[in-house]
This record gives sequence, C-alpha cells and structure tokens, in this order.
Amino acid sequence: MNKPSGSLFQLAVILSALGFFVDIYDLLLFTIVRKASLADLGLNAARILTQGELLISTQMIGMLLGGILFGILGDKKGRLKVLFASILLYSIANILNGMVTTVNQYIILRFIAGVGLAGELGAGVTLVSELLPKEKRGTAAGLIAGFGLMGAVTAFFVHEQVSWRGCYYIGGALGIILLLLRFQIKESSLFNNMHSSNVSKGNFLMFFTNRRRFVRYMQIILIGIPVWYIIGVLITFSDKFGEELGITGVDPARAVMFLYLAIAVGDVSVGWLSEKLRSRKKVFFIFYGITILFTIFFFLQPYKSTTLFYWICVGLGFGSGFNVIYLTMGVEQFGTNLRASAGISVPNMVRGSVPLIILLFKSLRDCFSSYLTGGWITGLILFSIGVVAAVFLEETHGKELDFVEE
Repeated sequence: MNKPSGSLFQLAVILSALGFFVDIYDLLLFTIVRKASLADLGLNAARILTQGELLISTQMIGMLLGGILFGILGDKKGRLKVLFASILLYSIANILNGMVTTVNQYIILRFIAGVGLAGELGAGVTLVSELLPKEKRGTAAGLIAGFGLMGAVTAFFVHEQVSWRGCYYIGGALGIILLLLRFQIKESSLFNNMHSSNVSKGNFLMFFTNRRRFVRYMQIILIGIPVWYIIGVLITFSDKFGEELGITGVDPARAVMFLYLAIAVGDVSVGWLSEKLRSRKKVFFIFYGITILFTIFFFLQPYKSTTLFYWICVGLGFGSGFNVIYLTMGVEQFGTNLRASAGISVPNMVRGSVPLIILLFKSLRDCFSSYLTGGWITGLILFSIGVVAAVFLEETHGKELDFVEE
C-alpha cells in the first residue's frame, strides 16, 4: 500500500499529466486532420462535412460507452488497471487509424479509439485525488488538465510537419511509451482499503437507484456540456462559421491549437483560484461568464479578420478552463466505491453528448435556415441548462474522500 504524499510533483501526478497529454493529442487529432484525411480518401467538400460530423459523433459515442465500461472496471478492479487497458486500446486503434483506406474502416477505428480514450482522464484524476491531501486536489487537477491539453497544440504542430497518417502513428507510439512508464505507479490506498470490504463496487445502476445521487450525477454532466459545444461545434467547424461571418481563410486546425493553448492556461488558473477562494462553484461561475462573453463575441464579430477570429478562440479557450471544475467535482461528489465510475464516466458522458449537440445544432440551423442562428441558439440552450445545474450543485471544496456510497 502506498503512503499518501503531499507533493504536487509526485510520479502519479506527472504521469497522469503525461497521460492526459497523449489522450488529448489522440482525441483532437481527428479534428485537426479531418479535412486532409477525408480528402485523401477521395471525398468531395460536401461529404467531408457530413462524414466529418458522423466520424466525430461515432468517436464520442465510443467514449460514452467506454466511460461507463472503464468506470465500472475502475471501481471493481482498480484505477491502475483501467489506465493500462485504456492506453493499450487507444494506442493500437490509433496506429491502425493511420492505415485506413475507406471511410467505413475510419468509422470503426474512431469508435474503438473513442472507447480506449475514455479511461485515461477520469482514472488519472480519480487516482491523484485519492493520493493527495484535500487542499491540493484542485491545483493538481488543474496542472494535469493544463499540461495535458498541450497535447492538442502538439498535434497541430506535428500535423504541420508530417502527413495525417504519420500523426496517427506518432500518437499510437506515444501511448505505448506511456504504458511502459505507468508501471512505476502504485494503486490508491483508499481503493485498496475499500476493495477488501463487502460494499458494492462499481455498480453503475446505483447512480439511478437513489434520487439525490442521480441528481448530483446529472448536474455534474450538464455543467460540462458547453465545453464540447465550443469544441465540437464552434471550433471543429470554425471554417464554415468563418465563411458565414464573411471571414476567409479560417483553419480549423489552427483554431483548435489556439483554443487548447488557452484552455491549458485556463485549467491551471481555475485549479489555483479554486483553492485560493476555497470554492469550486465561485470559480466555475467566473469562468462560465468569460466563456459566455466570448461566445457572444464569436457571433458578433465587428471586423472580418482571421486574427480577431483566432483571438476569440483564445478567449473561448481560457473561459473553458472551467472544465477542471466538473472533472474535480465529479470525483469529489461520490464515495470510493463509485468514485472511478463517476470520475471516468462523467467526462465521457459530456464528450458523448456531442452527437446530441450536433443533432440539436443541425435541427436549429435547418429550422431557421441559418448556420449562425442555429449555432447561437444551440449555445444559449446549453449554457442556460448548465447555469441552472450549477446553482443547485453541492460545494465540494475540502470534502473528505474516505467514504462509500450505500
């Protein structure tokens, strides 16, 4: 059994940050290589748009299912075993992604990669939260997320230098290297102590058998969904939004790079500020407000400039640093026997909402016969739901984690 350490730079934190780095590199790689890869497979501009929506939706459905699967395994078998399994699965899938010759192969492999990617972040944050003292959990989560999100920036620069197939090969290789490093980490003592008891472990249905527990679970998911409205709609299809706004030359890959560079700074800021203010919720509302402000700027750009467009992406990214809050609170809200199930499934439920977000967006843009109108109304709906969910959410700063769900 490992002894708890108060250091923010212990091996578990460092390798969790590296793990999230590889996770985000692989997760956002499709967004970055979407147009180049689909064009290389012979699709025209119209099919690149429609098949791109299908592929990102398929990947996110894989993450949703993987989040449930790995969450259950994380509480039954341990946080580390989930990390090993998820890394191996998405590494192999991404190497095979570099070998696809048809769209159908691409769809299948993005689904498998999505399942594998689901286990990385939640298991890492759960493990670190159980290893560190309560006063440092928020800061650690911010550091993990902040460093990890640099994976998207790295993916952009790798894409600038090598082919889209080479990008996938590099992502798979990074995962294999990370897997070898992960053998140096030990399991959480809280999990080891709980594992020897007779309490029900990893019973996903427990989220639905108790009203208060179900409400908490749904609140955590709902406050995070606007992050993936920003990523999955505004940024993934930023070239199309640029055209509708009269701005030429917007590159989605560059928009992703600027967004994630700013999210990394936002994540670290949110983690640090939540400890200084001794509140998760106060910081959440501050950064939610920043994100809403820059979403308004996104649709009301007074100057038709790609430079301004990218600066707005930076603002959206910094505000989206609130994603650390729903990750941290997803771990802190639940007992040890359901903590991995919550910590792993919550971010993937949020990611898995992307197909529904895109469906809502498509319905609204068809209803109003306007790409822009459909976009801002989608955002208005999702941000409103998130604010209501956050208002009634329990504050968890400083909460002791040595408890179980009955």
